[in-house]
Amino acid sequence: MKRIFAFMLLLVALSVAWSILAQAQRATTAENMRRSRKEAKQQQKVSKKLSKKQRKAMKKYEKSQRKAAKANRRTR
Repeated sequence: MKRIFAFMLLLVALSVAWSILAQAQRATTAENMRRSRKEAKQQQKVSKKLSKKQRKAMKKYEKSQRKAAKANRRTR
C-alpha cells in the first residue's frame, strides 16, 4: 500500500510540475498582441517594398514607351 501511495504521490507531483511548466510557456495576451503587431509591421514593409518596385517598373515602361513614340515621330 505504501508503494502504491508513494507512486500515486509521485505521479501527482509530476503532473502538477508539468502543468506549471506548460502554463509558464504559454504566450500571454500582451505577448500575442506584440507579436501580431510586429508581423503586421513586417508585412507592411514587404508590401511597401513591392509596390515601390512596381512603381519603378511602371516608370521605366512608360519612359520606354515615350522614347519609342519619339523615335516613331522622327522616322515619319
